[in-house]
Amino acid sequence: MDDLDGRRPVVVGYDGSPGAEQALRWGAEEAQLRDLPLVLCHAWHWPYPFHPLAREILDQVENVGATVLAAGVDRVHELTERLEVRTHLAKGTSAAVILEAARDAELVVLGSRGHGGFEDLQVGSGAMQVPAHTDRPVIVVRPTLPPTRQNGVRVTVGVDGSPASQAALAFAFAEAELRGGSVTALCAWWDTSALPGPNRLPFTDTETMRYAAKERFEECLQPWTTRYPEVAVTTEFMNERPQRAVNEMARGAVLLVLGSRGVGAVPANRLGPVTQAALFAAPCPVAVTPPR
Repeated sequence: MDDLDGRRPVVVGYDGSPGAEQALRWGAEEAQLRDLPLVLCHAWHWPYPFHPLAREILDQVENVGATVLAAGVDRVHELTERLEVRTHLAKGTSAAVILEAARDAELVVLGSRGHGGFEDLQVGSGAMQVPAHTDRPVIVVRPTLPPTRQNGVRVTVGVDGSPASQAALAFAFAEAELRGGSVTALCAWWDTSALPGPNRLPFTDTETMRYAAKERFEECLQPWTTRYPEVAVTTEFMNERPQRAVNEMARGAVLLVLGSRGVGAVPANRLGPVTQAALFAAPCPVAVTPPR
């Protein structure tokens, strides 16, 4: 990308699909709220396993990509004239090209799926791969969403004490302040001693464990409530499976913020099961934050 005077831009993956249009609107608003440039990113590639002999054919494919980006820039200008808009066109898969652009980004915004895939596909490969492999926050915008600006804007954030969830708290409070909204902080505490059969833990004091977990949850929040005194905060400490709890608490929220992987996630998995479940089923956009 061209020099942006040292400012990290908001990068939006754009391919002209309905999902990309939603990401473009969200990304443009994020750039305005943060007073940052907007970069529309598009990947082009030859769609067959063999390479064409004539360079002119590849040029035509690349020109189609440039046309898609130009349409995206026009769409941004229809939404607002106050943004500095750049484009990034590169050959490769969408995930690879966006990950390259994300190295210089403040934030990445993607639609939950773009062109390609089958008709009922819920989440495209890029929306899973980019949050799993970048060190930047990624917002994945899901279909059929309410307007991003509304009365009583609420940001929901999942907290489990992991490094990634600490980054999620930082992002959620900053986002709520930008939007003049509130934060709902959720800790879903699942009592493993209540599991049936051989998985049940012996000699466990459930109430003591629950009290200690809730106390630690409140300690995690304290630095952020001090730093953002104008942001109203509601806490929810629930005895529920996290995958179900976060999606339930996200109803009516403008954004759900989760760490890329939390406590108990399999080390080999770049995204934890709660975050993966949210990307597939959350009723609002999902922001995924890597550990700081």
